[in-house]
Amino acid sequence: MRLWSLHPKYLDPKGLVALWREALLAQAVLAGRTRGYRRHPQLARFLGSTAPRRHIAAYLRGIHAESKLRGYRFDLRKVGRGGPADPLPVTRGQLRYEWAHLARKLGTRSPSWLDRHPAVTTPEPHPQFRRVPGPVAEWEVARAAQSVRAGADRFGRPGKRIRKSPTPGPR
Repeated sequence: MRLWSLHPKYLDPKGLVALWREALLAQAVLAGRTRGYRRHPQLARFLGSTAPRRHIAAYLRGIHAESKLRGYRFDLRKVGRGGPADPLPVTRGQLRYEWAHLARKLGTRSPSWLDRHPAVTTPEPHPQFRRVPGPVAEWEVARAAQSVRAGADRFGRPGKRIRKSPTPGPR
């Protein structure tokens, strides 16, 4: 599950559809309609808000707005009730981390889509988020440190593979 903090306009068609589906799943999780994903790190910022279900509904409406601009027909009836929600904070470091992550994906999956955004270093946030100073989110760093890909660090830079043993013990 990836609930992007960056504006949905940066996502290619496949990415926007995936985000819509994953945000609908997140909405079901926050409403208690599913047993899986309840502790997923991507939900931390919604769970930490004053009204998680209202915030995820506002997040989905932001995705829906982008889909309408593209001529897609995402079903707004699937979005839960809830009025406007104040934007949640997202750090500049988190936005930059996500942009680097998305750029790697688009470089492989859709290079022409990536070419539409050549000057982006810190992307605009999703309308449900407001940018604040700070590093990569703690929940993201913890997740990235546990699943470092072979030959790359948590930012996708070439480097040494990090392996964590499941239980610390004597050498």
